Amino acid sequence: MPISRLTVLFLLVSTLVLGSCASGYQKLLKSTDVNKKYEAAVQYYDKGDFFRAGTLLEDLIPLLKGRPEAEKAQFYFANTNYKQRNYVLSAFYFKQFIDTYPNSDYAEEATFLNAKSLFLDSPGYELDQTNTVSALESIQDFLNRYPESKFKAETESMSQELQKKLENKAFESARLYFQLRYNQAAVVALTNFQLQYPASAFAEQAAFLRLNAQFAWAQESIESKQRERYLEAVSFYQQFIDAYPKSKNLKAAQDMFDVSQAQIARLKPTPTAAAN
Repeated sequence: MPISRLTVLFLLVSTLVLGSCASGYQKLLKSTDVNKKYEAAVQYYDKGDFFRAGTLLEDLIPLLKGRPEAEKAQFYFANTNYKQRNYVLSAFYFKQFIDTYPNSDYAEEATFLNAKSLFLDSPGYELDQTNTVSALESIQDFLNRYPESKFKAETESMSQELQKKLENKAFESARLYFQLRYNQAAVVALTNFQLQYPASAFAEQAAFLRLNAQFAWAQESIESKQRERYLEAVSFYQQFIDAYPKSKNLKAAQDMFDVSQAQIARLKPTPTAAAN
């Protein structure tokens, strides 16, 4: 289909305008006029061109020290990184802004965006959760500083999501010990999980796996250690059926209980051994 003259003219004008804008931006980058550069950076920022705004502001910040514009420039620069999803950098620069301007009108939003940057940089629960812990600490710091903030609801929602991620991580780590048949480690990890997350959606599964791991650990132990470990399995069984009397795993739990009871009776110390 032939291209109309109007289309050709539009493309030509667009090319010229874009070329002019690019040329103007390149000139700004090389410019030593701080005021002109700052005004252009703010204009780019207001238009949502965060890449160009950020590039100009990064050059300007050292030159604006001691000037009134420095505060706004640093906040804007941090936010250009956030808007471009450079969350590690935005967290760093928002923290730097808060430390430099703790009483700024932007301080509350900067503290919130620092926490949100860390939240958005938090990895999936299957990975190392060091960043998640840091994000939670920043969120709590924000809530302590600004308990009535307009960002409070969103911040609390982020905290809940991160807590859930840590809960998933703790459960999956404990379950992995069980799957690998590291039964002693599984018992310890599952016990810790139950203590830390008593209301977890994984609580029933954790209780059953702990019983299972304790039972397996008793079975694989040397005979001198078996009785006390079967006794612990019986204790875990009682806790399990008390907490989850309608569990789908009751039959399997009952089977482990029955075997444990039989082994405890078999391994009962003789009167002579008890006296010794």
